[in-house]
Amino acid sequence: MTRTLTYAEAMVEGLRDALIADPNVHLMGGYFLGITEHRGLMADLHKDFPDRIYYPPIAEVGYVGAGIGAAMTGLRPFVDIATASFLFQGMAQVANEAANIHYMSGGQTRVPVVFHLNHGIRGGGAAQHSHSPQAMLWNTPGLEIMTPATPYDVKGLIRTALLSDNPTCWLDHVGLFGVSGEVPEESYSIPFGQARIARSGSDVTLVASSLMVHRAMEAAETLAAQGVEAEVVDLRTLNPLDETSILASVAKTGRVVVVDECHLSCGVGAEIAARIADKAFGDLKAPVKRVATADVPVPFSAPLEDAIKPTAELVVEAAAEVVGTGAKAGV
Repeated sequence: MTRTLTYAEAMVEGLRDALIADPNVHLMGGYFLGITEHRGLMADLHKDFPDRIYYPPIAEVGYVGAGIGAAMTGLRPFVDIATASFLFQGMAQVANEAANIHYMSGGQTRVPVVFHLNHGIRGGGAAQHSHSPQAMLWNTPGLEIMTPATPYDVKGLIRTALLSDNPTCWLDHVGLFGVSGEVPEESYSIPFGQARIARSGSDVTLVASSLMVHRAMEAAETLAAQGVEAEVVDLRTLNPLDETSILASVAKTGRVVVVDECHLSCGVGAEIAARIADKAFGDLKAPVKRVATADVPVPFSAPLEDAIKPTAELVVEAAAEVVGTGAKAGV
């Protein structure tokens, strides 16, 4: 049986299922929903699992390291780093310890820890609270990276992260918390490395993840009204990456726009564009276009923030360019 839940509700349900399924699951930090109107949804978890939800001091290098150590001794901690920008305070623990321990121990030690981060431009976060570090994490071998975009996916991917013996980075966006969708009551998992075709189309492929899936879907509707049918590929996870689904869509449409909230240079979009050029160059009818956050610090000012972030309007313009039409945003 399915119900309509918000992303925030599905997330909390996924965490509850994890706590019920495995007594070794512990939550380090209880701010998974950030300082948002949805944070009260965590209250029942705190009441039902008081001995398995901890509030460590705000010292990321310490509690991230504690989570890694707990995982090495047999627990399965979910460590909430909260705003993704705070990851940098504990980056050495994530990139040089969690990601490498299995390799450095010759396969003798596993680190089944999940790091949760709320990434991206959220309105007034400014330069120190608005990072999208997906590309940095992707450039660290040994980390699995999940970027759900729907209530259904966040619950299913939490289950997969729970079952994984590898360190996993789970990136959310506060802009997703109010998104609604159908979610089964029972527990289920979604395999890592399995993208979702969010919308079928034959003229252009829009590749996106996390909140940008919704920007791509909005752009696709605008394009459809102007006679351009866009296919939207929701990556779900970056590592492992479902190259097969991306390349199949490229072969179908011959035109690609990658939508990414990382900064433009060396971002997720750059890597996906490079892989398409490497493995599907012969299928391309036009150069791959990227829509991403501009290469500047994220400003506090709302108008300036709007000027540098990826939007559905920019996706429409990029798609129109690769298709060779005069499509316009909002027309």
